[in-house]
Amino acid sequence: MPELYDRTPSYQERRRAVRRRRTALLMVLTAALTVSGVLIVRTQLDDGTRATAANAPSAKTTAATQEAATTAASTAEAATATPEHVGPPSDRTRLRLIKSIGGDISPKSVVASGTGLITAQNMMYRHTITVYSARTMKLIKTISDSVELAKFGIKGHPGTSQGAPVEAAFSPDGMYGYVSNYAMYGAGFGPEGTDDCTMDSGYDESFVYRINMESLKIDDVYKVGVVPKVVKATPDGKYVLVSNWCSGDLSVISTAAGREVQRIAIGPNPRGIVVSPKGNVAYVAMMGDTKLVRVDLNTWKTRTIEIGAGPRALEFAPQGRYIYATLNSEGNVARLDLWNGNVTRVQTGDAPRSLAMSSDGKALYVVNYNSNTISKLRTRDMKVLQTIDACQNPIGVTYDTHLARVWVACYSGELLVFNDR
Repeated sequence: MPELYDRTPSYQERRRAVRRRRTALLMVLTAALTVSGVLIVRTQLDDGTRATAANAPSAKTTAATQEAATTAASTAEAATATPEHVGPPSDRTRLRLIKSIGGDISPKSVVASGTGLITAQNMMYRHTITVYSARTMKLIKTISDSVELAKFGIKGHPGTSQGAPVEAAFSPDGMYGYVSNYAMYGAGFGPEGTDDCTMDSGYDESFVYRINMESLKIDDVYKVGVVPKVVKATPDGKYVLVSNWCSGDLSVISTAAGREVQRIAIGPNPRGIVVSPKGNVAYVAMMGDTKLVRVDLNTWKTRTIEIGAGPRALEFAPQGRYIYATLNSEGNVARLDLWNGNVTRVQTGDAPRSLAMSSDGKALYVVNYNSNTISKLRTRDMKVLQTIDACQNPIGVTYDTHLARVWVACYSGELLVFNDR
């Protein structure tokens, strides 16, 4: 059993308890508001913030009713709130190395589940995903990427097939991890794709694995496009989005249907993906161009936004106004203001690759692949606060909210863990 932040009761039990409490509290709130004759209209703004308007008839609300309604609403909100930021504001702290993790790994990416686990995707020929305890930083399990596709109803690939883990994302509740495979190997598969492919290269489509984070086993597979890269789950858990590097499109997996339900044309070499805090819009980095592609997740319509040459990795500001991107071709980190289209750039090092954001949104962490460094930026003015030596070829980075730790994946074969509190 994986070691979680809170091991008793189990994560699923706690989730069910939260849902029961929330339902009961909302019933109390509804009853209180009905008695008082107050109609609450709640709307969600485009930037993910909430606005509430009250339409009160002539009947007066008693102080007791107001107190009951306020208490119920506050408790319901607390029961479902995301974890608060740990420690001082992140733009006032400094990164400090506390652990170097080795082993039979070559991590291409590293991702925090939000429930006490960290996974490293060991591309390509290690054929593994390694799972660590966020708190103890110890290896919990090594998951093989070998699967029997026939057991999942996939025809044409008898026997055991292998993948090549690239990137990962977690469902909003942390119950599932989704891992993209650069290519598949085994019966019925042709030669693997390459990064210099085109949309007409003719390589095989690949698969995304779903990992049950309690059993730590692959329990489902989804066919997607050619050379899938970045994976991102929507905030409501309804969809998993996958950028397909060689086929130049975006796969949309329905978690309810358990399969791809949309394939959206993007353009040359799509990679980074972010979803707005509201969850209604996704942005995909077109690394083979100078644009982001905005995808409406209700209508599936798209339009492009200029950001700079070779956008690679993306992060959204919590309030939804800004998108942060590494610009591979320019060697810069950019901040795009979605309100006015302005782009602010800063240099952090040679070949900035992945980035991650602190839970309070005040700091951004960037790994500089050729400089062998990690940089920390202040998001409000894009000032570089700290640049420190990391390892040879740092390529992935993630922020663990519960412990205010930054994990860095080094393509040379190690993981580094930094405190930032």
